[in-house]
Amino acid sequence: MALDQSFVGRTYPATEPYEVGREKIREFAEAIGDANPVYTDPEAAKALGHPDVIAPPTFVFAITFRAAGQVVQDPQLGLDYDRVVHGDQKFAYTRPVRAGDRLTVTSKIETIKSMAGNDLVTVRGDVHDESGEHVVTAHTMLVARAAEEA
Repeated sequence: MALDQSFVGRTYPATEPYEVGREKIREFAEAIGDANPVYTDPEAAKALGHPDVIAPPTFVFAITFRAAGQVVQDPQLGLDYDRVVHGDQKFAYTRPVRAGDRLTVTSKIETIKSMAGNDLVTVRGDVHDESGEHVVTAHTMLVARAAEEA
């Protein structure tokens, strides 16, 4: 059954702050195989005008995907997470994520579409630092696959 279109525009409360640590950034950069020194060396980052090491662009996915869990777990929406796969991801940055940032995410259902029996839900995650400055907006598309016919 298709998801209710009236959920488009629903906004969920901001998450608790996530503190970005140098070690988490380093681990992530190593995991994706990116040896750019701005991710591990504070002096290299400072040479490019950053106050500390910065995170690779996809680092923020872990934070925004966790926040999108509020949407997925919303019992009123009725999304069957057992059938969900990650469909697409886009980021629009105002500035890089930096070590020491304390970030919150506010999630909003941006679109709900049905295609071939599948439900496609796009969740917008607006990420702000503790001073309220916008850092990045993530657009995450989740695909709830159609139930298999008996």
